[in-house]
Amino acid sequence: MTNSRLTVIGAGVIGLSCAWRAASAGLQVTLLDPAPASGASWVAGGMLAPVTEAWPGEEALLELGVESVRRWPGFAEEVAAAAGRPAGLRTEGTVVVATGAGDRAELDTLAGYLARLGRAVERLSGRELRRLEPALGPDVRGGLSVPDDLAVDNRMLLAALRAAAERAGAAVVESAARAVLDDGTRVTGVRTDGAELPSDLVLVSAGAHSAALHPVLRGLVRPVKGEILRLAHRAGAFPAPSRTVRALVDGRPVYAVPRNGGGLVIGATQAETGFDTEVTVGGVRDLLRDAERVLPGIAEYALAESAAGLRPGSPDNLPLVGAVGPEGLLVATGHHRNGMLLAPVTADAVLALLHGRPVPESVRAADPHRFRGAHQHPEEVARARVDQR
Repeated sequence: MTNSRLTVIGAGVIGLSCAWRAASAGLQVTLLDPAPASGASWVAGGMLAPVTEAWPGEEALLELGVESVRRWPGFAEEVAAAAGRPAGLRTEGTVVVATGAGDRAELDTLAGYLARLGRAVERLSGRELRRLEPALGPDVRGGLSVPDDLAVDNRMLLAALRAAAERAGAAVVESAARAVLDDGTRVTGVRTDGAELPSDLVLVSAGAHSAALHPVLRGLVRPVKGEILRLAHRAGAFPAPSRTVRALVDGRPVYAVPRNGGGLVIGATQAETGFDTEVTVGGVRDLLRDAERVLPGIAEYALAESAAGLRPGSPDNLPLVGAVGPEGLLVATGHHRNGMLLAPVTADAVLALLHGRPVPESVRAADPHRFRGAHQHPEEVARARVDQR
């Protein structure tokens, strides 16, 4: 396997993490992306929050996230050592806060659900939360402390991952992949804008654009738009919280993730609008209104950036990690809101697949063959290929 040619399509956090691991293991790795370290990974807030994003019915996703966040400190240390620069991990933890009675009841439901799963969290009053984080305003009436939900500066991480991958021997090619090629039995390469790149193995990690790259992926990944804001601290303004703050404000979720230098990332809206990446006036208004209810001091901050990204959603919110279609085709996509969180466990699973080893137990639920589209009859795939041309 060490002499195999692996092409990784997509240089976001998942593609970079997998390319680094594969190149470090001795594979010949080419990373294809017209704009490496951009897209949803560049826009992301950087929450590593499996517990505070837990939802009844998504227990497999919770287990996968808890396993990945457990690996994060070691992963960050390895990335930093390999890159010669910090990976941006923040370990201060997370608080989840509520304003009105309805929001507090929803947090009580979440706390009860987590307790039944053996994942207890600490319930705090508004006064106790303000002792932890003085930036929280008087509208905050109660909440939860979740010290094991972490955060990462996504842009520091992307820079470190690219440096680590290139130091390990991965070649980053700034070109767009158009299709994965195969001979009906196994992959043969990737068609780019101007050429065909021969490959023995192909990993599709192109985020929201993954479904267009091979017929077996059609319908399995869709774009989910999210808008975020970046705020810069100004002299005299109230200091930002040290922990990530997730909030419910009249039933609407909003989060604030601290950055070095006192800045904050505020997010995130969610909309199914295809491949639209324009920032809307309504999105900016809603984020600022709800964030200011929780952290009133941000009114004195500077609005440094507004952006929109496309999260790669799957039909059941679990990612797609595994072999699919012709021999030699792997996928690591569909991570939706959890690309940063799931990077360590996804990279480990892909490396195991490349070496013919079982993936970690928690990753088995993400096998793409759980969907009928990954079991298409060869004749259906052949007809789809003709349509694709």
